[in-house]
Amino acid sequence: MQISLFDSSAIDNTSSETRPKTLNDLALLSNVKGLLYIPEYITKEEHLSFWQSVNSENWLGDLKRRVQHYGYKYDYKARFIDYSMRIGELPDWVIGLAKRLHEDGYMTAIPDQLIVNEYMQGQGIASHVDCEPCFGDTIISLSLGSTCVMDFTNKMSKEKIEVFLEPRSLVVLKEDARYLWTHGIAGKKTDQFKGQKYERDTRISLTFRNVILNSCEIKK
Repeated sequence: MQISLFDSSAIDNTSSETRPKTLNDLALLSNVKGLLYIPEYITKEEHLSFWQSVNSENWLGDLKRRVQHYGYKYDYKARFIDYSMRIGELPDWVIGLAKRLHEDGYMTAIPDQLIVNEYMQGQGIASHVDCEPCFGDTIISLSLGSTCVMDFTNKMSKEKIEVFLEPRSLVVLKEDARYLWTHGIAGKKTDQFKGQKYERDTRISLTFRNVILNSCEIKK
């Protein structure tokens, strides 16, 4: 398969010949109730198609990183969402994936909101819990492009685990992983994981959620 629109290193910056199906310690991840990591959820062909579709859309630059909103536009500063923020259906190029997440049992309903985030080399996102009054009990993110390490931190004990996000992988947050652990990505150009160094490149995440309408007072 020929890739001509971008550097092929942005597709996968680990060697498929040398790495196992996942570099994560799944036994360790199981200690966080509701945290699920699924490598290779989509095919390489689907990965390329999503990458091309995302980059054919218009990006917003109202954050330090570029974003796209679908279904509903989320107000990051107010941490608020209601029906007035509805901007339409999910685009045709992603609706099949949204239905698949429901059909495969990862979400109890077809997600109605999608945020696309672009992370250039060195960019990250502060540790956070997705707005509880705004979104349902499941958050799902699909990784495209570069690898990175996502940090999960228990809000009470401060226990921390690292999850190595590979291209084409899915990370599912339910239960404790959704509400009792923060998640974030440190802003740096390389990751150290299990004694190996991984250079970051451009990464795009597709984050699916279900909106809870009529949000009132929002707690940060």
